[in-house]
Amino acid sequence: MPPKSLLLQAVRDRIKYRRLSPRTEQAYTSWIVRFIRYHRLRHPATMGAAEVAAYLTHLAAEKQVSAGTQTQARSALMFLYHEVLKSDLGDLGEFTWALPTSRLPVVLNHAEVAGLLGQLEGAMWIIGSFLYGSGLRLLECLTLRVKDIDLDRGEIKVRAGKGNKDRITMIPDAVKPKLQKHLAVVRLIHQRDAGAEIGVVLPGALGRKYPRADREWAWYWVFPAHRTYRDVATGNHRRHHLHESAVQRTIKRAVFGGGDPEAGHLPHSAPLLCDPPIGVGLRHSDRPGTPWSLGREHDDDLHPCPEPGRAGGVEPDGRPGWRPGGGEAGIKRYLAWQAVFGASGGPARRIQQSYTASLAERPFGVRATCCWSPAESLLFNVSATP
Repeated sequence: MPPKSLLLQAVRDRIKYRRLSPRTEQAYTSWIVRFIRYHRLRHPATMGAAEVAAYLTHLAAEKQVSAGTQTQARSALMFLYHEVLKSDLGDLGEFTWALPTSRLPVVLNHAEVAGLLGQLEGAMWIIGSFLYGSGLRLLECLTLRVKDIDLDRGEIKVRAGKGNKDRITMIPDAVKPKLQKHLAVVRLIHQRDAGAEIGVVLPGALGRKYPRADREWAWYWVFPAHRTYRDVATGNHRRHHLHESAVQRTIKRAVFGGGDPEAGHLPHSAPLLCDPPIGVGLRHSDRPGTPWSLGREHDDDLHPCPEPGRAGGVEPDGRPGWRPGGGEAGIKRYLAWQAVFGASGGPARRIQQSYTASLAERPFGVRATCCWSPAESLLFNVSATP
């Protein structure tokens, strides 16, 4: 492995000392790397106000970034010199400012919202309804824990939202029945994870204070990811929440009427795609890229991977070609799913149709493109037979 940059590590340490958010850390370190590369790998300690002004002018004049992007880059470089290098840049002098623009907001009407939500199902429908009906930001929704949901009072407690503030918002009445069924499925996933000693990440130092709290139901994710990962720092086996890029791609496909960009009936649905975080999801040329989180792939939350099964396997309802993995344990998971959702239709039929339609284009063993929720995919744990 290449040696870590001592400068960037000093920046990260200072950001943690100032208790800034992880997204601020990603953005600032990315801008600092771009600044150094622009000046041909010169160390920032050997540069000053003239080089900073030249880079900001480059962003506005050549890259044509927005005023907000240029301001973010300027804040990152000011933080580097003032907080890390302890150097006073003074007056940056004359440089080209990106011109601020005033844009009209794009708002969906009632029919467009209903059409968009009608293209979603399972956990994605609940997430879309929370974004629209509860006023949650994307990450606020995906990082919800079971203890934050109060179905009796119809409330959602948002923890550490924007500005690191808590707030309370409402649960739409139309979401409550599906949310109850979703939580019943997630409860079964939690029980399986607890038995395998798979936990979740706890905020702050709670993981040290309460070593077993990461496997408690109250702290479990409302929208768990499909796959687990190994925590690099502690070595513990953990499950993350659903990744934001999975939701963004699903809503984007719903905008285009099921995947065909020429058939999109909702031309003004950009606001529901949500602002992607820097370096994640929908990329823009004026935003710095950041690496993905270690230990998991960004698209596995949406596309569960089939496991190889026995030849001639059958489903519990007699349809050939697909069966629950794990023998008797798989049958129990299927029956548990039936008890919650009923025996009609279900993910097995949708997966079989999707898999059959893709046989001509994909070799066996590739990732199956299915539209059911991560909770259902973990509970059902289907396996394909060639």
